[in-house]
Amino acid sequence: MHSTATDNQTIISLKDISMSWDDRRVLTDVSLDVCRNDFLAITGPNGGGKSTLLRIILKLLKPTRGSVTYHDINGNRVDRLHIGYLPQKNMIDSRFPITVREVVASGLLGPYGSKLKNQDTLIEETLDTIELKSHSEAAIGTLSGGQLQRALLGRAIISRPSVLVLDEPLSYLDKNFEQHTYTILENLAPDTTILLVSHEMTTIASMASRHLIVDNTIHECSAHHHFVRTDCE
Repeated sequence: MHSTATDNQTIISLKDISMSWDDRRVLTDVSLDVCRNDFLAITGPNGGGKSTLLRIILKLLKPTRGSVTYHDINGNRVDRLHIGYLPQKNMIDSRFPITVREVVASGLLGPYGSKLKNQDTLIEETLDTIELKSHSEAAIGTLSGGQLQRALLGRAIISRPSVLVLDEPLSYLDKNFEQHTYTILENLAPDTTILLVSHEMTTIASMASRHLIVDNTIHECSAHHHFVRTDCE
């Protein structure tokens, strides 16, 4: 079981978030404080707003109402955090002439990753972690869905982000690498704030420190098996 952050220090704060698409309300009155080094397991029905919530947290979407604030280790408000992100649906065109190594290395291009030393070593270590070293020079168009998902996971974790946001990271993975993914997360968890959306909660639930159901609003529960709301009540 992952322990909660020391002193419950807030790193991300959502206040009264609502989000609408045209006339459809996707999220309503969502307030949430994410604490430093939390491991949040997030589930809920399809269309309940899970991916929308993550995109709002990442400031990729501006909510219809409410605010998202980031905080540094001293509690001061900051404009950005060091975040790694694995989206639910990759946006890479498989016809794009880019290799596995280049995909993974692209996680070092941001303001945090670009400052890291020994980047070549980081790339090699990450390729080894995601078990794609033998495919490092392969074009992404030649990869299976699971291999591409692993490359994108490598991109998300290579810069050692302080916050890791994973939207259905187990999609397309074979069972062997799914188990390896749990090990990767266990190794990251002590020093990383993790927000993970998944329908497969059997193992994730036991690793997480907090469990959220997103169904147009947020319901936090203490049960490990929370596929439906009534399981938590």
